[in-house]
Amino acid sequence: QVQLVESGGGLVQPGGSLRLSCAASGFALDAYAIAWFRQAPGKEREQISCMPMSEDSLFYLDSVKGRFTISRDYAKMYLQMNSLRPEDTAVYYCAADETVAPICARSEEFYDRWGQGTQVTVSS
Repeated sequence: QVQLVESGGGLVQPGGSLRLSCAASGFALDAYAIAWFRQAPGKEREQISCMPMSEDSLFYLDSVKGRFTISRDYAKMYLQMNSLRPEDTAVYYCAADETVAPICARSEEFYDRWGQGTQVTVSS
């Protein structure tokens, strides 16, 4: 079965860290562009980071630059989140796009494989 399965969300205090993981089954993740999105209550889903297959030209949303890091290996993708803030509270989604394009797509419509979402809550 082709799927992405997320883990690693939870409750963390402001300033804390979390590492989200997303395991791919049924396909090789290193042949895909990957991305992390999030959706906060009452807001639209937004892309916070993406990585093309070549792993060049990474994208980070301005509000997470210097705090979040996207990475992957053959079977998993990761989002390391440091210095978390209350405004980072959201449901986080991993996604994969089967493309060799040198730049990862910013729009979610290009991503055809999605994780189930994991809740991240930043609160004291």
